[in-house]
Amino acid sequence: MGGVWSVRPSPGPHKLRECIPVQIILRERLKYALTGKECMQIAMERCVKVDGKVRTDHCFPCGFQDVVELEKSNDRFRLLYDTKGRFVLQRINREEAQFKLCRVQKVFVTAGKVPVAVTHDGRTIRYPDPSIAVNDTIKVDIATGKPSDILKFELGSTVMLSRGRNCGRVGTLMHIERHDGSFNIVTVKDAKGHIFSTRLANVFIIGDSSGGKPLIGLPKGGGIKKTILEERADAEAAGRI
Repeated sequence: MGGVWSVRPSPGPHKLRECIPVQIILRERLKYALTGKECMQIAMERCVKVDGKVRTDHCFPCGFQDVVELEKSNDRFRLLYDTKGRFVLQRINREEAQFKLCRVQKVFVTAGKVPVAVTHDGRTIRYPDPSIAVNDTIKVDIATGKPSDILKFELGSTVMLSRGRNCGRVGTLMHIERHDGSFNIVTVKDAKGHIFSTRLANVFIIGDSSGGKPLIGLPKGGGIKKTILEERADAEAAGRI
């Protein structure tokens, strides 16, 4: 993307610094448009669905785990991070586009005595399963908006980091350090055996502790961060250098 200025996302379910507007997806990533005006026309023709809902705002903010669907071109993508913390559109099939994973940020009882769970993408789920706790991940059916499965936050779970310097890395949750009055720290080990630590708030559960594969497809590289020497060796082998 050239130039100094970019599109400002509209207010929506994701934070300004943690989202990407539909216009950038259409123009810069998918190359379906050349100008902002064309992106606006594509959106206004009701061609873009985010999490199963038609979005006519070309600045609508799409964030981590959102499912973007373009029915006319038969495209479906899930927004994830690569190991450098950049948004990547992971192409998915029709079955995987039926659900999304949501991290539980808050669980409380409203003034009207209704128990609710609030997720990372701004959803308020009324009368959730009593076993749902903060930091868990729920599998939400996009058509109904109801949770269909729970991934508990526990040792041995497969996690993806959604913030911080290790954003986009995938590994197994090994250890949790509690620090009262400060940030809790978790230790994660990836498939290559590299161990790294981050704040507990940066961790997003994508697979249960049984050691099975994650519920979602991962971007190229499987969330394993390479050193700059490994990157250079790969580029030389591919003939890019």
